[in-house]
Amino acid sequence: MSPSQKKFYLTTTLPYVNAEPHLGHALEFVRADVIARYKMLLGFDTYFNTGTDEHGTKIQEGAEKEGIPPKEYVDKNASRFRELFPKLGITDTIHHIRTTDEKHIVAAQEMWKRCFDNGYIYKKTYQTKYCVGCELNKTDSELENGKCPLHPSREIELIDEENYFFKFSAFQKPLIDFYNANPDFVIPDFRFNEIKSFVEHGLEDFSISRLKSKMSWGVPVPNDDEHVMYVWFDALTSYISTLGWPKEDGDFEYWKEGTPVQYCGKDNLRQQSAMWQAMLMASGLPNTKHIIIDGFITAPDGSKMSKSSGNVISPIDILETFKDVTDFPEDVLRFVLLHDISSFEDGGMSLETIKASYTAHLQNGIGNITNRIMKLSVNNLEDVKFNLEEVNFKNKGLEVFDSMKAIHAVMKEVQDLDQHIQKTEPFKVIKVDIETGKVLIRENVEQLFIIASHLKVFLPRTSEKIIECIKENKMPEKALFNRLP
Repeated sequence: MSPSQKKFYLTTTLPYVNAEPHLGHALEFVRADVIARYKMLLGFDTYFNTGTDEHGTKIQEGAEKEGIPPKEYVDKNASRFRELFPKLGITDTIHHIRTTDEKHIVAAQEMWKRCFDNGYIYKKTYQTKYCVGCELNKTDSELENGKCPLHPSREIELIDEENYFFKFSAFQKPLIDFYNANPDFVIPDFRFNEIKSFVEHGLEDFSISRLKSKMSWGVPVPNDDEHVMYVWFDALTSYISTLGWPKEDGDFEYWKEGTPVQYCGKDNLRQQSAMWQAMLMASGLPNTKHIIIDGFITAPDGSKMSKSSGNVISPIDILETFKDVTDFPEDVLRFVLLHDISSFEDGGMSLETIKASYTAHLQNGIGNITNRIMKLSVNNLEDVKFNLEEVNFKNKGLEVFDSMKAIHAVMKEVQDLDQHIQKTEPFKVIKVDIETGKVLIRENVEQLFIIASHLKVFLPRTSEKIIECIKENKMPEKALFNRLP
């Protein structure tokens, strides 16, 4: 890459590897992928990162349940996430960090040392209520009927032990000052207001270690063989360990000189936008530029998806449903995640709503208009080769990380083109005025090309196929999106 290129850094959160990848993971991966592709299209030198979080109580419990060592357990489960990326159409330029990687362990220990040396880590005995599902301490006000609302099937644990603590309380004013100086730090605004309110009400120091005798699967604490790091302190450092930190040159320039952006779900708001930012301040490192907060995917009635309710949809379920009606099942999944789920709030989804969206927008929308225009072109513009240059574009939605707004704008282009065809009727004009008809058809082909170029970051394989057909002036070998059985 040219040294003059602007650097852009984007990372998802790192999912725990104690369960199969679910639709929420796919949502975050796909939305981040769209932004990464968009930035690359605009010419940014882009570093796109994800990974897997592989330490902590949940991992140790999962390994014990299967009767295998934790490393074997995480190796097996981490592969499930890596295997998912091509199935989602994620760009093959994506980087992947595992928190069991040696370079990550080195970075996590260096983060600890810097925070300790700067006076922000200390040791004390404490008592607290703890949710293993969240891997977070919980106050009584955060519980419902004595249970974590996000993990109601898990019992709250009572911890009474000596741990190391991070002096979170010291960063109330620095964080508030940082938020005030960066009014677009958390997107959307209502999530930013949530975290500002949380910080303004005061911060409590939080535990960042566990006794190895009780929870052995973690990064060793420097200079203390009895403790391992609390999983959040370890995992958050992954955003810079992937860049080779503590080396200050090389890929770490994407963080120092670029525009570091983090994608995460709403259950990660506190960790990403407050805890991690305080850790960066404590270690003397630059803060994140933007935190993008997704909502949850729910059932259509707004209820939480759960196996017990029988309303869970996996990404693989969707891919399997559409593999026989299109060559681009990954684009179907990408489309519904981008088009049908709010960019920032919870959104409902079922296999029935997915099928309805497919029929309305892909089969009857993009697929139909591509077929109609290319049929007119092939039949009436003999031996024409379109030498059109692909269009770089500024999408107002993607500029503010609003993927739903962004793809809706492109689908409006599809609708407008369809209405234009209905109004101008080139299929009728060509029969009575060949030259005028050819002009209209060519205009339609050129507009379809623009739409296909705009679809490139959202539905990459569909876009590629449409552009190929236009440049060769040929029909698709088969319908892009066939009728569902």
